Amino acid sequence: MSLQGKTLFITGASRGIGREIALKAARDGANIVIAAKSTTEHPKLGGSIYTVAKEVEEAGGKAFAIQLDVRDQNAVAEAMKQAAEHFGGIDIVVNNAGAINLAGVETLDPNRFDLMYEINTRAVMVCSQAALPYLQKSENPHILSLSPPLNLDPKWFSTYAPYAITKYGMSMLTIGMNQEFEKFGISVNSLWPRTLIATAAVEFSLGGAGKALFPRSRKPTIMADAAYQILISQNRAVTGRLIIDQEILIERGITDLDQYRYEDSDEELMVDLFVEP
Repeated sequence: MSLQGKTLFITGASRGIGREIALKAARDGANIVIAAKSTTEHPKLGGSIYTVAKEVEEAGGKAFAIQLDVRDQNAVAEAMKQAAEHFGGIDIVVNNAGAINLAGVETLDPNRFDLMYEINTRAVMVCSQAALPYLQKSENPHILSLSPPLNLDPKWFSTYAPYAITKYGMSMLTIGMNQEFEKFGISVNSLWPRTLIATAAVEFSLGGAGKALFPRSRKPTIMADAAYQILISQNRAVTGRLIIDQEILIERGITDLDQYRYEDSDEELMVDLFVEP
């Protein structure tokens, strides 16, 4: 099983986990639509749709870079149309774009909540809806969103309920779309890391303190490898699940998880948000 010739529409693919998923699929010879806002490299975060497009092609895939703000539903619809015309269809949508702010209700600017909601929850609906006519024509269509298992323990709401709401909304859409899109044969899943993932976004979302946590983190390649195992599954064999990265890898016989550590360290890995130790 392979992603050769498949077309993946990946939001937020200019860096981090989205970029790693793009490169993993590109090594199979997949077509990658890099849909993100960054047309020039961010001075701190790095990456742009064009730098990733070049990397995709160097890895063996075909690339189509589209500047896209996932909050704009008209732009999303147009981007899906352009992607389908460019590659002859769309087989997979990866809802990777995300926004994070760990402030609580007392201090969070409502405009920041709107931003998180629109980029996290709403964009999953908008992108999935816009892709639906093309996914219905695919032989093995998938929607994959980067969102966590639903854990209603109050500890996940006591400090950053607004962020939790927007991420859980993505997961609830996964559950709902899996049921709704069964008639179309579309596999719909969510994927979330068990441990902290070492990305520039994590580093700077924690005010620079995130870099100190990298020895307790894994590389984003673990998420790319886990996503790959989901996306090569056939006939809805994997669907309707809120999946933890290492769990799907172990299911598929990949048990050497030390390869994913950010660096060789004796420090205990840090469990990610919404995941029990």
